[in-house]
Amino acid sequence: MNGRDRDAEGRARSARPRDGLGRPLAYGEAGVERQPEGVVRTPAETVEQAQRLLDTGMPFHAHEVFEDAWKSGPATEAALWRALAQLAVGLTHAARGNAVGGARLLRRGAAALAGAGDGDGDGDGAEGTAGGGAPYGIDVPGLVRWARELAGRVEAGAAVDAAAEAPRLGPPRDRPEPL
Repeated sequence: MNGRDRDAEGRARSARPRDGLGRPLAYGEAGVERQPEGVVRTPAETVEQAQRLLDTGMPFHAHEVFEDAWKSGPATEAALWRALAQLAVGLTHAARGNAVGGARLLRRGAAALAGAGDGDGDGDGAEGTAGGGAPYGIDVPGLVRWARELAGRVEAGAAVDAAAEAPRLGPPRDRPEPL
């Protein structure tokens, strides 16, 4: 048997601690708590948990929350959650200094989100929603603009602080939600 780390089910999984951007640290170093895998959350819980992680500069961990939603939720919503995971990974790469990968993933996520934000792929926001409009209160147009703008700045050489650049998944806090 080799010396690879294994999880409780015997799958290969690194036990090394990770920093807030998901980079592995040396064994014994203090890291941030990892997101448990395979957690089934409601869409509202997914958005809330991911926003908390984004706000604290941990987009890698937010991507894991979105990944759980895409893998455990209805197939009709998989594209929405996958696109959000791509945005989080794009922010992760940008914050790690990987301009090419960061910009590419931000643009890919924005393009996917523009088509997947409503669950039916036509971009009108009419389906896959809680109460109509934006899916689960997610500001799809705002996120698409944010990702494209950040991708351009990253390609131009801007340094990225993940917490400072964290997007708002829903409407901005200073703007009331539409009735």
